[in-house]
Amino acid sequence: MTSVSLYWRIFGLNAVVLGSATALLLWAPVTVSVPVLLTEAVILVGGLAVMLVANAALLRIGLAPLDRVTRLMTTVDLLRPGQRLPVRGGGEVADLVSTFNSMLERLEGERVASSARAILAQEGERRRIAQELHDEVGQSMTAVLLALKRASDEASEPLRGELQQAQEITRESLDEVRRLVRRLRPGVLDDLGLVSAVTSLTTEFATHTGLRVVRRFDPDLPGLDHETELVIYRVAQESLTNAARHAEARSVEVSLRAVDSGVVLEVSDDGRGIGAAQEGAGLRGMRERALLIGAMLDISSPDENAATARGARIRLTVPAVRKQS
Repeated sequence: MTSVSLYWRIFGLNAVVLGSATALLLWAPVTVSVPVLLTEAVILVGGLAVMLVANAALLRIGLAPLDRVTRLMTTVDLLRPGQRLPVRGGGEVADLVSTFNSMLERLEGERVASSARAILAQEGERRRIAQELHDEVGQSMTAVLLALKRASDEASEPLRGELQQAQEITRESLDEVRRLVRRLRPGVLDDLGLVSAVTSLTTEFATHTGLRVVRRFDPDLPGLDHETELVIYRVAQESLTNAARHAEARSVEVSLRAVDSGVVLEVSDDGRGIGAAQEGAGLRGMRERALLIGAMLDISSPDENAATARGARIRLTVPAVRKQS
């Protein structure tokens, strides 16, 4: 069956309307006087209005797929994959919708590939910076700390007190450098696994921010590959950072659960919530990481049914268990 092009479809719709109007003029018992009477003018204007309304309705039906494509084009987000339009019938409109869906699929694949390259490069740069901080800055500050210790042991008051104060400042700075190294390169993730790494992350977060952290970890989490564990760790890290910086929260709950479809990470806080605020670089970065492993990231409020929803809940669902090699 040969499909009708959009041009001939619109032409046919207008032909139907104009033909109907002509038929009414030919066979309707209506005449036009000179000059035109008021009743005749009312009938002609009413007929024109009916013709325009019918033409508009038929065109809206015929061009409805184009409206759906336009709406999707204005709202599509490559970080939320799977948005597609149904392909109905044939012709140019169906070809356009099918081509648009294929374009979305191709762009989503290219976005995942480019994000993977960028994130791998970012992780490599983080490892390099962490290594340099540990090997160069950390060792230099350790040497300064030992030198200050020797000098304070041999000095007399009040110089000894000043040297001890400088020693304490140096020790705090060294602790901060070590904390930065752990944030940049989670060595405990490589050595002890995901649960130990998230436990260490939340413990350090609670100590550093003063927020109350509740952990709920299933004891029988399935084994995951390193890439998946790193994504889960980074999403937990960014979620805790957002809770501390922006949410004005007092407590945070972090859970890791094994479900039938995989593993779920959930980070909830009791802060002011996300509301209608536009997603920033942190949340979009989490979505990009989720795409790398085919996971689903959901950002909502844990109290959505309340009149004034507060708090934020970030849930990362890894759909398929990925075994460690």
